[in-house]
Amino acid sequence: MTDLNYQSHSLVSALAAFAFLVSSTCLFYRPVIITRMGNFTSTAPGLSSSACTQFVQDVVSSNCVVIFSKTTCPYCKMAKNVFNEIGATYKVVELDQHNDGGRLQETLAQMTGARTVPRVFINGQCIGGGTDTKQLHQQGKLLPLIEQCRLCCLSTSPEGSGNAQYQHNQS
Repeated sequence: MTDLNYQSHSLVSALAAFAFLVSSTCLFYRPVIITRMGNFTSTAPGLSSSACTQFVQDVVSSNCVVIFSKTTCPYCKMAKNVFNEIGATYKVVELDQHNDGGRLQETLAQMTGARTVPRVFINGQCIGGGTDTKQLHQQGKLLPLIEQCRLCCLSTSPEGSGNAQYQHNQS
């Protein structure tokens, strides 16, 4: 039984050393949390809350229109369709395909006061969700908000200003 305790202690020590190396070399990752239940040890690395906040702020500040979305959400599709109709370029971050999507959604809830998706930002300001976006468009207020952004926002291209996170579906 002593040999088993020694092996367990060695495993925990090795994981603690690994956690220290990861946390001290990766600025954007939170220190690895070590949870021990009996002889089982698990780790949960990921973006820290401050790194999530920084990520959201960076994406929002470098893109005129940003949609934090989930691929299967009908309200997210509604918001994307509105921007497609008016030919606006937009950046999409699909939270259900992002490694830290849950943490990003919690960060968005803290920043905007709502946890639901989509969270739509125009010119750095959250305008709400899919219904809010559609309503602003129907009232003629959406395009003026976009026109206040940099000139790069209006486009006839369906690809958006995003990178690999952009998902465009013709449905």
